[in-house]
Amino acid sequence: MAKQTWKPGNMLYPLPAVMVSVTDGEGKDNIITVAWAGTVCTNPPMVSISVRPNRFSYDMICKTKEFVLNLTTEELAYATDYCGVRSGKDVDKFQELHLTKEKADHVKAPMISESPVNIECKVKKIEKLGSHHMFLAEVVAVHVDEAYMDKNNKFQLNQARLMVYSHGEYMGLGKKLGTFGYSVKKGKKRAKIRKKPKSATIS
Repeated sequence: MAKQTWKPGNMLYPLPAVMVSVTDGEGKDNIITVAWAGTVCTNPPMVSISVRPNRFSYDMICKTKEFVLNLTTEELAYATDYCGVRSGKDVDKFQELHLTKEKADHVKAPMISESPVNIECKVKKIEKLGSHHMFLAEVVAVHVDEAYMDKNNKFQLNQARLMVYSHGEYMGLGKKLGTFGYSVKKGKKRAKIRKKPKSATIS
């Protein structure tokens, strides 16, 4: 299998495309879409987002040291893209997209009611890395939509039709392939890895 070698760059895909809601603490709220986001630590629960300093929301996060991560779904694809390409300087994104503000418990930034999961975060550290500055934050509360709780009170997150960002495109998650730890579960046959056929040669 032939492969090309490219110059260093970000090719870690897919990624969660989250709508990050922020506030300046003085009545101005905004939403910025971030794909450079991820889990950092389990205990204490911590996440990170990376934002360009020239983005409108950057100063808001620096000022209040807080934000809310709002997971996105296929139904929120248009809103997710819009919040990533339009500046809060020019438009009220909540109003323009008819998104509903919901009061958070521990931070002043609003949650997005239409999102199935809202994660309240407080910034602990800002790393100025280069094109993006990384906000390292502790999770202080998680809110989940009761519509996805089953009869056994288990949260069925994957029924929410979550969305990811992959190499410039928004994608649905697709079919289930397994569960965590299934490869070593007793009684399960190990799946064989299919090898690609060798390229035909002309003699």
